[in-house]
Formats: sequence, structure tokens, C-alpha cells
Amino acid sequence: MAVRTMQRQVLLFTLFFCFCSVTGQVSYSIPEEMSKGSFVGDISHDFGLDLKRLKSGKARIYTGDSAEYIELNRERGVLLVKDRIDRELICAQTAPCALHFQVILENPMEFYSITVEVTDVNDNAPIFKRGEMKFKISESVNTGTVFMLEQAIDLDVGVNGLQSYLLKPTDNFVLKVQNQADGSKLVEMVLQKPLDREKQDHLSLVLTAVDGGEPQLSGILITVLDVNDNAPVFTQKTYKATVTENSPKGTVVATVTASDADQGSNSKITYSITNTLDNVRKMFYVNEENGQVSLIETIDFEKSKRFQINLRANDDGG
Repeated sequence: MAVRTMQRQVLLFTLFFCFCSVTGQVSYSIPEEMSKGSFVGDISHDFGLDLKRLKSGKARIYTGDSAEYIELNRERGVLLVKDRIDRELICAQTAPCALHFQVILENPMEFYSITVEVTDVNDNAPIFKRGEMKFKISESVNTGTVFMLEQAIDLDVGVNGLQSYLLKPTDNFVLKVQNQADGSKLVEMVLQKPLDREKQDHLSLVLTAVDGGEPQLSGILITVLDVNDNAPVFTQKTYKATVTENSPKGTVVATVTASDADQGSNSKITYSITNTLDNVRKMFYVNEENGQVSLIETIDFEKSKRFQINLRANDDGG
């Protein structure tokens, strides 16, 4: 008999729990990096809850498995910042960025759903992983030849994120910037005026990354080679490949090939990945000798459906 009674109690509790619904919903918006104790919202007013009810119902915040960045002050019926909120750490490049949680009351059980949008502030300047980019370009290179530049990284989003690039001086080269499907910008330098080694055997340019705050600089040093020196050229401008989800580490995705008209040691080509977005470097590796691009991590289709890998070919001449 005791067993039957216990079964009924469990059944009644289960039915009670399942039929509880969210009593109310409200949304707030706050900037990231607010100090601890900062005001977020007044749930007592917004949900029409009496302060006595918050105390008697043992009101508390439930976040599931996620960290608690917001706390409830029962005496005042308000939400406050509990811990430092770094939008870039919580959401990376995802926008909008929001915290979702519930306020739960007992006797009777009530659920109130709350969303706190965390807006971006310009607390990250764009950075170049390398302070200087070096190119060795033959004076015989045709105008219109394109040279890929390193992208800057900016952890902020929207108007606070990376907005544009500037290249100075523009006597021989102009800047070409293309928006990519993943939201990044492909930055290229295009030769518009022929190089003349006899007049100038070295060029110094400055690439500037601009966001809503302080612009950041990266130097570009160009060595002009004699007409008999040649830079390696890829056999294709774009390589396309397909890889299945959960392919094992080490799977070869594609093989790129560049050719060099030089002879001897200057004809030895090495390959490298120039992407500055961390997810590409973490997922892919290129064999510097044979140009094979392979996986170093397992791909999750739900997280990323497309990757763009930027590659560079160098010879021993630079």
C-alpha cells in the first residue's frame, strides 16, 4: 500500500510540474562591462509583484547550466549586475547577445522569463598579429597584380567593429577590400603603377585598420626585385573543396600548387595560411612543403557550414 501511495504522489508532482507555465516575460538591455551592483531592471514593477511576495515565495534566479551574471535583490525587487559581463567572452561575434534566465517563486510555483540583451561597447581596438608584412616583388610584375594582406582582428561587433582599411602612400598600389560571407573583409593590395628597381628598390607603406575608436597601424615593407627574379604564382586563384562533418583529424581537404620561374634555391616554395580569424587556424593546417590542406580539428556543421582559407606561397627569395 505504501508503494502505491508513493507512486500517486510522484505522478501528481510530475503533472503539477509539467503544467506550470511562464507567468510573465520581460526584456532589458544593458551595455557590457557595467560595474558590479549596477541596476538592470525592476521586476517588482514590471511583473506587478509585491515585495512581500518575493520574500515569501523565496524568489530566486534560475539560469540552467550557464553562469550567473545577474542577481536578484528581493528587498528592492530589482535585478543587479552580479559579475563582470564581457560580451566578447559570452557571445564572441554573435549579435544580438543576450542572457536568458527565469525568476522562480514558490507557494504557489510561478515562473517569470527574463531576457537581458548585452550591447557592445568599443572596448577592443583592431589588431594585426604581425606588426610588419614583407613582400619581394619583381619589377616585371604586371599592373593589376593582386597581393593579399593580413586582416586585422576586432572582437567588437556592429559599429564598434572593424569598419575599413586605409593604405598610404598610393603611388604604386591601391587597396581593394571585399566583404566575405563569414563577415570578414578580404584585404588586397593591387599594383597600379609599374615598379622600377633602378629608381626605388624599397617601398614602405602603412596599412591602417579603422573601427569606432583608435585606429591601428601595420607596416608593409616591399623589396623591388630585379626583372630576372620571380615570385611564385598559384596555378588557380580559387580552390574549392568539400569535406563531410566529423571527418577525422588529418583528412586532406585540398592541395594547392604554386609555380616559380626562378631556378635553384629561389624556386623552392613554401605555403602558409594567412587567415587571422582564429577558427580557421584552429581547424586547418597547410603542409608548407607540398601544399596539402588538412584538418586538425573535427568540423561541426551546426557551428560552421563554410570556411574561407587564405593561403600564401613564398620562395626562398622571399
